[in-house]
Amino acid sequence: MDGNQVALLLFDLAFILVLAHVLGHLATRIGQPPVVGEILAGVLLGPTLLDGAVSDALFPHGIRPLLSAMADVGVTLFMFGVGLEIERRALRGRGRMAAVVSLGSTVVPFVLGVGLGCLLLRNHDTGQKAAFLVFMGLAVSVTAFPVLARVLSDRGLAATTLGGIALACAALVDIVAWTALAALQAAIGGGSAHWRVALMIPFVLVLMLVVRPWLRRRTLPGDGHGPAASRWYALVLIGALLCGAATEAMGMHYIFGAFLFGLVMPSEGADRLRADLMQRTRTVTSVLLPVYFVVAGLKVDLRGFGWTQSAELAAVLLVAVVGKLGGTYLGARSTGLPPRAATALAALMNTRGLTELVILGVGLQAGLLDGGLYSLLVVVALVTTAMTGPLLTRTYAKPVIVPETAPRPADRPPSVTTPAA
Repeated sequence: MDGNQVALLLFDLAFILVLAHVLGHLATRIGQPPVVGEILAGVLLGPTLLDGAVSDALFPHGIRPLLSAMADVGVTLFMFGVGLEIERRALRGRGRMAAVVSLGSTVVPFVLGVGLGCLLLRNHDTGQKAAFLVFMGLAVSVTAFPVLARVLSDRGLAATTLGGIALACAALVDIVAWTALAALQAAIGGGSAHWRVALMIPFVLVLMLVVRPWLRRRTLPGDGHGPAASRWYALVLIGALLCGAATEAMGMHYIFGAFLFGLVMPSEGADRLRADLMQRTRTVTSVLLPVYFVVAGLKVDLRGFGWTQSAELAAVLLVAVVGKLGGTYLGARSTGLPPRAATALAALMNTRGLTELVILGVGLQAGLLDGGLYSLLVVVALVTTAMTGPLLTRTYAKPVIVPETAPRPADRPPSVTTPAA
């Protein structure tokens, strides 16, 4: 890199952060999660605005690989944070309820997504029809656990019964989605790579049976601040990066290794340490993730948006929203939740956010999506995430009471009146 490239890279990074934080702040002012503004910032900096003049001037081809590298590191740490934030204790006492709701929230949109994929194949045939259909099912059935957690926290719902159910369901949906995506990538990886993919089995076993117990022994209940926490964070970063490198070397995506390492982090007796790790990770990703939004936005090109693309966008939105809302609502009602509580839960599970963008990036890299369909699905991720706040506000115009009634005593949540938004 010469001096001019270094100067442009630093300027680009500063400009990206300013725009992302400004639009993220504006999003919060209108009741939206910051990620809506940040995703919008990435799209605005892409080729859609002013026929690509902005993106070409700010991000010449010599700079883009450097931004992509920074984005990859940011997504690696983000996925580690997703695994770390999935609280296994949230499933206790809600196992059957969370499983039933998650089943409806996943299966219904997945089936509709596969059917939609059959129609989209007419204009977006990738040569891998079966894999494309499965991917479309996954793309419309995912829930953004981190964004959902932020929405619950901002609205004071995280400690309520409904908030706990939503977190438990989102955790299960995320785990199923990432596992299915890993299996899909393994299936399309090619015959020569299958022996490397098979290494995932011993890799996961080592993480669960060796790494997790070792981390549990090394974790002190009082840890969470000071030099010990700093050393732990350095160790954790090394572990997340190495796990990401390992799964990438196996022919899988690096996000799976980072996610798995976050999942195996000890939870019992390590609340302060986990909270400190999550806070530090969010600090780093707050700098690097806006770069990922721009890298993703550079691939979003809506300049040729016409009637065909409008019809496809409407179809994908219809399937994604109706499938997610309907499947979650039916699953929630079958467990005994009242209609308004079930509707609120459905609205929460419809949010997709950055999780959807990461999945779409994997699909684009694997050749399952072309540029046009990728652009449409990014718009769907943005719209469905933006819908969460208004739908939840409308549902919570009055307090919602989650009753004591539940199918089984073991799954019965305590009676909680959730506050009005």
